[in-house]
Amino acid sequence: MSRRPTTVCAVAYEAERGAAQSAETYVEVRRSRRRKSTVSAYRDGERTIVSIPARFTRAQEREWVQRMLDRLADKERRRRPSDDQLVARATELSAKYLDGRARPTSVRWSSNQGRRWGSCTLIDGSIRISTRVQGMPEWVLDYVLLHELAHLLHAGHGPGFWALLEAYPRTERAKGFLEGVSFSRDGGSAETPDSPDDVQDAPPHVEIEAHPTVPAEPGASTAPSQEPAAEPTPDRHAVPARRVVQGPEREPAR
Repeated sequence: MSRRPTTVCAVAYEAERGAAQSAETYVEVRRSRRRKSTVSAYRDGERTIVSIPARFTRAQEREWVQRMLDRLADKERRRRPSDDQLVARATELSAKYLDGRARPTSVRWSSNQGRRWGSCTLIDGSIRISTRVQGMPEWVLDYVLLHELAHLLHAGHGPGFWALLEAYPRTERAKGFLEGVSFSRDGGSAETPDSPDDVQDAPPHVEIEAHPTVPAEPGASTAPSQEPAAEPTPDRHAVPARRVVQGPEREPAR
């Protein structure tokens, strides 16, 4: 039995509100004849997949793509602690496990940590935590924060340093978690560093769905449609900003 095709196009939309003006959000728009009354969106690596009904006009497409980008960005922001929250959490952890002796001058998220989980600059007492830790369990983030806080008191990884982390009950579990991520990422390499550096993790998966009001086609039923659990995954590509490439209708890949 043949399936109804899904038409695909890709476009670089304007950055989500609150993002840098120079940022581009690459969006793959999937038009499905089976999708009657819902719009859904989710992240796929550096791209965003937005599925819309096939009968949407171009104006409706742009309106709903931007709406879904804004909603995704808002939902992701709510799931990630801010720099202020990092500072507050670091202060709590220092007081609870280090007798308040570790007092960083700043604690913030950083996207340029490379393979490191975090870093600490002793000369100015600043701590940076890799954005790749975002979305990991809170007890893992707590360990990474404590690890960097402990470096304010002990620069190296000697016995005195690890003694500071003994009070945290999930130190070994967190180390195992991070080593497991590194092991998986590096293709099974058994070599993992002592510090909470060297990690690369995908951002948390966020998917949203909306129900726009779409005029019914002449003679079409107004009863709710049963949509498939997942959209097919056709070939796709990205194009420069504000250029839309309309692909031919095709059989979805399975």
